[in-house]
This record gives sequence, structure tokens and C-alpha cells, in this order.
Amino acid sequence: MPRDSLITSENDIDVGLDLAEDEDVLASEEGHERERHRGKRRDGDREKRKREKRRRKEAHRAEEGEDEVQTRPERRERGKRKRAKNDQEAKGREKDEAEEQELEKLKEAVDDRKKLIQGLRGKPFPMKKKLVTLRESQEFVEKYEGALGKGKGRKLYAYKVMMTKKWMKFQRDFENFKTACIPWEMKIKEIESHFGSSVASYFIFLRWMYGINMILFGLTFGLVMVPEALMGRPYGSMPRKTVPRGEEASAMDFAVLWDFGGYAQYSVLFYGFYNNQRAIGWLKFRMPLSYFLVGVGTVAYSYMVVIRTMARNANESGVGDDNSFNFSWKMFTSWDYLIGNPETADNKFASITTSFKEAILEEQESHKDDNIHLTRFLRVLANFLVLCCLAGSGYLIYFVVRRSQKFALDGLENHTWWERNEVNMVMSLLGMFCPMLFDVISALENYHPRVALQWQLGRIFALFLGNLYTFIIALMDEINLKREEEKIIKFNITMWEVSLYNGTVSENSTAPSITIHPADVPRGPCWETMVGQEFVRLIISDTMTTYITLLIGDFLRAVLVRFLNYCWCWDLEAGFPSYSEFDVSGNVLGLIFNQGMIWMGAFYAPCLPALNVLRLHVSMYLQCWAVMCCNVPQERVFKASGSNNFYMAMLLVILFLSTLPAIYTIVTIPPSFDCGPFSGKNRMFDVIHETLESDFPAWFSKVFSYASNPGLVLPFILLMVLAIYYLQSTSKSYREANVELKKKLQTQNEENKRKNKRAALKAQMDLEEARKTASQTAEQQKNNNASLQDQEADEEEDFSSSQRLNHGKNGHHPPPTAGDRQLPASRAPAPRTYHHGNHGAPGYLPGFSRQSEPRMCRVPSLQRH
Repeated sequence: MPRDSLITSENDIDVGLDLAEDEDVLASEEGHERERHRGKRRDGDREKRKREKRRRKEAHRAEEGEDEVQTRPERRERGKRKRAKNDQEAKGREKDEAEEQELEKLKEAVDDRKKLIQGLRGKPFPMKKKLVTLRESQEFVEKYEGALGKGKGRKLYAYKVMMTKKWMKFQRDFENFKTACIPWEMKIKEIESHFGSSVASYFIFLRWMYGINMILFGLTFGLVMVPEALMGRPYGSMPRKTVPRGEEASAMDFAVLWDFGGYAQYSVLFYGFYNNQRAIGWLKFRMPLSYFLVGVGTVAYSYMVVIRTMARNANESGVGDDNSFNFSWKMFTSWDYLIGNPETADNKFASITTSFKEAILEEQESHKDDNIHLTRFLRVLANFLVLCCLAGSGYLIYFVVRRSQKFALDGLENHTWWERNEVNMVMSLLGMFCPMLFDVISALENYHPRVALQWQLGRIFALFLGNLYTFIIALMDEINLKREEEKIIKFNITMWEVSLYNGTVSENSTAPSITIHPADVPRGPCWETMVGQEFVRLIISDTMTTYITLLIGDFLRAVLVRFLNYCWCWDLEAGFPSYSEFDVSGNVLGLIFNQGMIWMGAFYAPCLPALNVLRLHVSMYLQCWAVMCCNVPQERVFKASGSNNFYMAMLLVILFLSTLPAIYTIVTIPPSFDCGPFSGKNRMFDVIHETLESDFPAWFSKVFSYASNPGLVLPFILLMVLAIYYLQSTSKSYREANVELKKKLQTQNEENKRKNKRAALKAQMDLEEARKTASQTAEQQKNNNASLQDQEADEEEDFSSSQRLNHGKNGHHPPPTAGDRQLPASRAPAPRTYHHGNHGAPGYLPGFSRQSEPRMCRVPSLQRH
């Protein structure tokens, strides 16, 4: 195929392609045009719809034009109110947020002030600053704490704050109420402030005994005396509740009533008045059972409370070292700055003075060194004299009791008042004068006052115990005589009843039985009432002796010394007789033995706890008045023991020894046949078996009989003894371990003190050496500066002399003065200086000012001129 035809065909192809492209472009342009027209139509339709809607709205507005004109101002007002409300709410929210932030800060400040008030005592501030800070903090808390409840969500916090304050005030008031309810607390504090803790310990012990006797009185009065008086048979209904015909004439005499005879003997005060009827009154009260259980329960309660008190005192005493820096603590921490009453301040001042006296005496006694051989001889002699006194008092009581038994066989009506009351009076007089004699003897021993008090208490304890058991032995003899008399009277009563019955039947078998008045019926001696009367008389005589001794031996003595001192030959206050001191040992032992007699005789005289309560109540007021009005503090004031366990130990011993005679009479001696709640029984404790058989099932009585078998009781007692021994050994080991630990702590404390002392001495020596080194360095520096200044002055003098010499040889004029001297035109050689870097010049210490170095000038040579 020719080449021209090929070219033509290719051109045709290009033209065809161009035409096809143009057609596509045209087609796309037409499509765009169509789309543009459609968009315009859509826009036009949209505009038409908008115009239609606008016309409809305008038509609607035209219809409601008048209403719209009327509501437009209201809309504006509503809009304004809405905008104002929104602004106000925004401002309120901002204000609330600001208030919340302020309240949070205020709450933190109040809490900080509260913490400051709580921990202010531990701050190392002066007392004046503490008081000012406390007052300001309290005012701040009182002022701003209430504001915390004003904000939103703070009402609960304000309520909690208010309830916390109320609760704290209630606790404070309740503590004050409890303190105010403690009997005689302020009286005892006043006595302690003036007479020391040793005298105050007696009154604390008396108050404790008063509480114990109140419990015993409540038991006997509520469960024995009142039921018998209200529900038992009345007076005159039976012989045991009626005064005999032969005693009616003198039953109301004062002498008879003072000895608790007559109507007092036949009343609820004593054992013989109570009936042996098993149940009395509409309550079916078990009178014999109640009497027995109350007697046993009072003793058991006394044991429990005494042992518990001893254990609590032992726990409170502890083994802590309270003697370290004793005088420093007393000097700087004794005063109570919250005292606002002048009288309380005086008492506190007296208390601090007394405590210093006690501490000084303790320190003197700890460093005292005496002749040991002379002291031992005097102590042996004192104990021998005390033993002689005890033996003599025991023999005197035994002699008097045997003599009183002879008087009783002859008839007390034929003897004087002293002979009738000889036993009680002798025992009271021995209890009054023997402690004074023991006090005189104890001056030979030269013990520490606390140890001397314990020895004195032990000796008086032995005296009272010997007197009491001598009295009990005499009573046992009298009980045996009464029992012999009771057998004779019982036989006579039987014969009298038989003769009375036979005489009545023989005369007229159909006649009614003869009614005999209870006062005419013969009766037995009733040894239980006799024992109760003896203990009541002993208590009354001892009480009267104590009060008379107070009035005569203390009050009258103080009056004579006070008012006769101005017109007497010598100083009565400083010499004989002077004011009396309070006898702690005698009064404590008097309390203890009176309580022992209460425990011993309360089973036969239920009125004894009531009499003892009255006695202790009167004694508290009378002795408090006497000690503050008539006595003076002891010359050797000493600190009482940390606990009253010594008193409690003696009380426990006397409790044990007092219950032995009562238990012996209950278990071994048969009761009287016609008096008391146990009459008609072989033993007093048979009432337990009778109650078990009548009021409990058979199996319970069988279990109780097995449990009370000696084969079980003895091993149980042995187990208890072993347990007590184990606990005692464990307690002793713990106590020894505590003592060892205390010694180790003291040793470590002393070692630390020595280390601190050595460190302080070393630091002091280092400081002195540093000071010496600094002073030597300063002196050396001063000498160096002086030598350098002298060297510079010598060099200047040499330079000036050489200058004069050179000018004189060359015919020049003498050198000009300092004001006329001019520098030469040629530059002189630079002076040679020495640089030593940053270490300063040699011979200078760091920190000292560096002196200017001397300038070494080269002397000009003569050849250059």
C-alpha cells in the first residue's frame, strides 16, 4: 500500500477522534446545562414555597395584628424579667460558690483551733501565752462555729457540732455529778492537804467500810428484819415474842434498855424473836432459809469485796518508778492553774507543802546510817516489852470474864453497874491505853515512819485479837453453862406441862383446855440472844469510849492548851501537854476490830450492821471535826503507801478469824429449843436439807447430797489450793521479772546519761580547742602583719637613703619633696610581684582579709645616669 494513502488514513483517524471528543464535550456541556436548569427550577420552587409561607404568615399576622400589638409590651417585660432572673441566678451561683469556699476555709480554721485547744497543754509556751491562746481560740470557735450551719448542706454539720457540744457538756456534768456523789470527798481532800496522805488514808478506809456496812445493812434489814416485822406473828402471840411476867415491871427502864434487855431483847433486833415457822405471810416467805442464807451471804460478800479491793489496789499500785526527778516534778507541776476559789488555793498550797515534807523525809530516810548494833538491841528490848503488855492484857481479860461468870451465877441484880459491865469496860480501856504505850515503846526502834506505823498496827492487831479471842473463849464457857441450864429448864417445862395436863384432866375431863398467857410460860435461856447482846454491848461501850476520848483527850486538851498558854509557866503548845496528833494506827485498828465484831455477832443480832452504819456515819463527821479543830500535823509527815493493801490484809485476817467462831457454833452447837428460826432442829444448817426435800425434786436433792460429799469437797478444796499456789507463784515470777526489767531500764538510763555526758564533755573540749586554735591563729596573723609592716618601713628608709646618696655624688640637687616630685620620662622597671592563685598569700588563713603584699622595687643602676 502506498505511503500517501497511509498518511491520509491516519489523518482521517485523528480527525475522527477529535470529532468524537468534541461530541463528548458537547454532550457533557448539555448535561451541565440541564442540571443547571433543574437547579434553577428547584430554587424557584423553593422560593415560591417560602413566599407562600411568608404570605400565609403575614395573613395570619394580619388577622392577629391587634392582639400582637397588645402582647408585645408584655413579651418585652417577660424577656426583661427572664434576663434579670438569669443574671440573678448566675450571681447567686457565684455567691454560693464563694460562700462554700469561705465556709470550707472557716471550717478548717475552726478545726485547727479545736486541735490547738486539745493539745495546748503539751505546747512549750509560757503560762501567760497559753491562757491568752486558749481564750482567743475559744472565742474564735464560739464565734464562727455557728456560721458553718448557715450555708447550703451545712445543717447536718451544725447539728453534729451542736450534739457534740451537748454530749461533751453532759459528760462533764456527769463526771462532776459522780464526784459530788462521792461521800465526804471534799472533807477528805481538805484533811489530806493539811495532814498528809497518811491521815487521809484512814478516812478513805472509813468511807470504804461505811459502804460495805450499807450493803450488809440492806441485806439484813430487807430480807430478815422487815419480813419478820410485817409478815411474822406479832408481839405477845407466843412466849419467844413476849416479855416474861417477872420482867414486865422493869422492861422499859433505861438501865435495862441500855443493856438491851426488856422490850429490846424481845424484838427483831435479836435472834430469839424470830419464829421457826417455815413459811410466813401471804407471800409464803421462807423465814428460816432467808435468815441462814443472809448470814452466809454477808460473810461471802465481805470476802469477795475485800479480796477484789486488794487485787485492784495491787493493779493500781504497779511497779513504775515514780521517784525519778521527784523534786523537779513537784516544783514545776504541782500547782493547779484552774483553781479559782481562795479556800481551794489555800488547801492546795498546804497540800504541796506537805508533799514536799513527805519527799524530804523519804530522801533523808533513804540516806540515813545508824549504829546497827545499838538499833538491834533497842528493837529486841521494845519487842520484849510489847510481849509483856500483850500477855498482861490477855490475862486481865480472862480474869475479868471468869469473875463476870461468878457474878452471873450470883445474879446481876445484886451487883453494881461496874461489875455488870466490867468485861466491856476493861476491853475498851485496854484498847484505848495500850496503843499509847506501844507508841512510846516504838520510839526506841527508830524505824521509818511508814514501817513504824506497820509495826504499831501489827502490835495493836495482836492486842485486839488476843482480847477478842479471850472474850470469845469466855463466851464459849458461858454458852456451855447456858446449855446445861437449858437441859434442866427443858426437863422442868416437860414436867410442868405433864402436871398441868394431868391436873386438868383429873378435875374435869369435859372442861375446856386451860389458856395460859405467853408471859407466864416458862422458857429456856436462849444462848444465841445472849451472845448477840454481848456483842451489841461491846460495840456500844467501844463507841462511847471512842467519843469520850475524842471530847476529853483531844477537844478539852486543845482548849486548855489554847487558853491557858498565856498564863502558864511554860509554853504549853511547844512542851507538855501540847496539841495532840491524830493516832492513825489506833483508829484504823479500832475500825477493823469493830468490823470483826460485826461479822462475828451479826448472825445472832441482825441489828449490828445498822448500829455500825450509824456509828461510822457519826464518826466521820466527829473525827473530821476533831482532826481539823483539835489535832496538829505529825512532826514526821510521811507519805502513805501507794495502796491500802496493808489495811486490807489485816481486815482479811480479822474477817477469817471472826467467821471461825460463827461457823463453829453453826455447825457443832445445837440451837435452842424454844427460840430463834432454827428451834427444833439438831443443827442450824438442817434448814438446807429441809428446803431441798420439800421444795425441790428428788433428783436435785440427790445431786446436792453427792456434791456435798466430803469425798468431792476435799479434792475440790485441794485443787483450789493448788490453783492459788500456782497463780501466786506466777504472780511472784512476773513481779520479779518486772523488778529485773525496771533495774535494766534504770541501768540503761544511767548508761545513756553517761554517754550523753561524755559526748557533751567531748564537744566542749573540741569547742575549747577550736577557740584556742582560732586565738593562736589570730595572734600569729597579727604578728605577721606587724613584721611585714616593719619590713616595708625598713625598705622605704633604705630606698630614700640610697636616693640621697646617688644625688650627692653626681652633683645634682637634692630630691624634691613629695608635692614637687615628678615621674621620670623613661618608665621604671615593673615591680616584681608574687601571685599565688586563689589560695591567698602564704601564711594567711581562709576567711581572713588578705593584706597588701610588699612591692619589691628594683633600685636604679648608677651606670644609667
